[in-house]
This record gives sequence, structure tokens and C-alpha cells, in this order.
Amino acid sequence: MRPFRIDVPEDELADLRARLERTRWPERETVDDWSQGVPLGYLRDLCRYWAEEYDWRAAEARLNALPQFRTVIGGLDVHLAHVRSPHPGAFPLVLTNGWPGSLAEYLKVTGPLTDPPAYGGDAADAFHLVLPTLPGYGFSGKPDRAGWDVHRIADAWLELMERLGYERFGAHGSDWGTSVTTSMAQRAPARVAGIHLSPPIAAPDPATFDDLTEAERAALADLERAAEWEDGYSAQQSTRPQTLGYGLVDSPAAQCAWIVEKYRAWSDCDGHPENAFTRDELLDAVMLYWLPRTGASSARLYWESIREVQKWFTESAPGTVDVPAGCSIYPKEMPRPSRRWAARRYTDIRYWNEAKKGGHFAASEQPESFVHDLRAFFRLIR
Repeated sequence: MRPFRIDVPEDELADLRARLERTRWPERETVDDWSQGVPLGYLRDLCRYWAEEYDWRAAEARLNALPQFRTVIGGLDVHLAHVRSPHPGAFPLVLTNGWPGSLAEYLKVTGPLTDPPAYGGDAADAFHLVLPTLPGYGFSGKPDRAGWDVHRIADAWLELMERLGYERFGAHGSDWGTSVTTSMAQRAPARVAGIHLSPPIAAPDPATFDDLTEAERAALADLERAAEWEDGYSAQQSTRPQTLGYGLVDSPAAQCAWIVEKYRAWSDCDGHPENAFTRDELLDAVMLYWLPRTGASSARLYWESIREVQKWFTESAPGTVDVPAGCSIYPKEMPRPSRRWAARRYTDIRYWNEAKKGGHFAASEQPESFVHDLRAFFRLIR
């Protein structure tokens, strides 16, 4: 474990500002909503704020408040934060997010999870947190050859937890993290005490189609709508990540639009991303792709794994997951399997919560709900 601190050279920030000022903008959209993508007026104003008012050094300080490390696993540098609790008996927990998430996603929850009494909670719910960064993302290394799919990442995380001295631990996942966490549970059920997923990755059950609940009908309709209107990003990242990467690594406006669109589409924001996140939170997320130049390398995980994972939540998945599971379903998340659909794959569901508000980025969008559900589930299996 090599200690690591984020320390971006000032000339990188100057280059960013210069690129933003030189952006070649397209004409405005021909509609009055977001159906063609991020509206020109909004993106221009957000990029103006980014160039003139946003304070990266403040974000850098918040991130550097977390103890960070890099370590080589499978020939690749893995970046992680390792936040140990001050309370005896704290339970080790590895949290894995996905695209377009980052370490910044967890800044609101690391304190409550590691030191509950400081936030009005019980020390018995304390966790030692391990927050690894996916290969090709953030400050982890970029794979230089194919093969880093969700299963190889699961093996790497198991090795990482052993290296940190954790023989028995829990795991939580969102986005790509749901697949990585599920694979960890299948590969090492004796070590993974339980998994919490938001959401579980499970396909609709055709046997229920003659007796669907209202929530199940809505979930199926959203899967169909997403296939028609929302999956363009996935099709591009899973087929031509290299081609896409040239624009994302070269143009901060392109990288910003590519990510902010998803913060709007996947959050419970009533149509505008800044109803759920501050401008600084949106730009913190973008910066952790822009600064390490991961537009192509992060997209390659789609090339590696999305075909397999998409089958898991639309058709079927091989094998069951038999370790204890907790599941949180947020209303703006996609997919949203019902409990009976999920139970076909996750055979020991011990906690299930369908939140009233929230979406894909729950740890930053609904931190209190996120912390509550992790505490409630892992209390059952510590």
C-alpha cells in the first residue's frame, strides 16, 4: 500500500480553463427540453461557471481528507480510500460504484458510516470502509490490454480485502458495483458475509407476466423506454469506446455534457440536475474523469461486460447468489426488479426497501437513506 494524495498541477487547471474558453459550440437544440441532450444554454452557463468560479482546490481538499492509497493488483495500479473507524468491532465494508460515479460520490456518507455516534447513531453500526476505484477510472491505472471485466475486478477486490487484512467482510454495489459485488459473493461466499445492492441485478420473471403489480408494469415500461431513448451512451461505450474517447479527453465541454446528462436522467431531480445536486457536486464528478483523462478507459468496461450484464437484468442470469442480501430500490433507478423477481437469483434476501425518493447516485443524492439501509441490513449479519 503506497500512500496517495491528489495533487493536480496548476498548469492542468490553467489548460482546462483555456479549453473551456475556446469551446466551439454547436447550434441550440430544436426542442425546448432535454430530449435531444443537454440544452446549449444550460451547458454554456455551467461551463462558464466551471471556468470562472468552480474551486477544484476545495474539492481536492475534501477528497484528500480521506486516507488514500495505490497498490498493484494483477499488474495494475488500484487506487482506493481506506477509512478506518475509531470504534472497536467496526465491520469491514467495501463499496463499489460505477459510471459515471467516483470517489466523490461517497463524501457525504463516509463520516456517518465510520463514526455513527458523531452523527447521532450507534457505535455498533460502525464500518471500516474500503472505497476502491475501478480500473480505468479516476486515479486507478488504465488497463493496457483487454480482459478487465466485472469478474476480474471482483477477483481483484477479493485480493485487495485480503491484503488489507479483512478475511470476512460485507460488500455494497451500485451501477457496475452491483455486478462486481454479486460476482464477489459467488466467488468467495465463505468470505463475503453479505451484500447490499442498489439495485439487485435480476431479470423480470415471465411467469409473473399474467399477474404483474403496478410497480412491475412500470419497471418493464421503463426498460422498454430506456432501450429506445436512453441507451445511446451504452451502445457507443460498449462498441467504440476508443472513438468516443478522443472527444471526451480533448474537450471538457464534451466530457461535462456526457456525464451531466446522466446525472439529470438518473436522479430524482424533477427534470433538472441542480434540483438534486449542486453545481460543484456535478463538476466534482466531471473533474474525476477530466483530470485523469479517463473518457476512453472508463468506457472500455462497457466494451468488456455490458452485453453479459444487460442479459442479467433483461433476460436471465446463470447461477444463484446464496449469501445474505439486502436490496434498496430507488424510484428513479433503472432497472427496478421486484422482490419476487430478485429472489429467483438472490436466494437469501434479508432486507428489502423501496425508497420514496432518490435515484442512481443514492450515496450523494439521498445520503441519509443510503446510510440507513446499509446499517439496517448489515446489522442482521455482522
